Amino acid sequence: MSQRYDYTLAEADRIGAAIGAALLPGDVVLLSGDLGAGKTTLARAMLKARGLAGEAPSPTFAIVQPYAPPEVDLPIAHVDLYRIEDEGELVELGLDDYLYDGALLIEWPERLGAQGWPGTLSITISGSGDARVLTADVPTSWGSRWPLR
Repeated sequence: MSQRYDYTLAEADRIGAAIGAALLPGDVVLLSGDLGAGKTTLARAMLKARGLAGEAPSPTFAIVQPYAPPEVDLPIAHVDLYRIEDEGELVELGLDDYLYDGALLIEWPERLGAQGWPGTLSITISGSGDARVLTADVPTSWGSRWPLR
């Protein structure tokens, strides 16, 4: 099911928090969009909804920024694949390991290549200035817990 939401930058925290509150262990959220679209803003709001105090750093250089209790109430890895040039590099990241008891938030998922997971929530952000459009491909595994209706 594909859904579209128009929003402003001022509403980004509320939208990210709603999605973050609905996360369950095993969830993968793919965040696509151009540079500056607001992927990291949504990911930060999701982490804040799970209890993270302060602002999460962008994982652009670390590639994977893990968060675990008591810092958050659900283990979450915030992943930025922008610097990944070859699919083979992904094996070293061990992303599957995070899904046993936690969730993945992945920016620049286009770099995953053929690798993927079933039941992935795919979010694309577009727009410019203060106006943004969120297009979500909501899998059936999210069902009634999808917060944006």
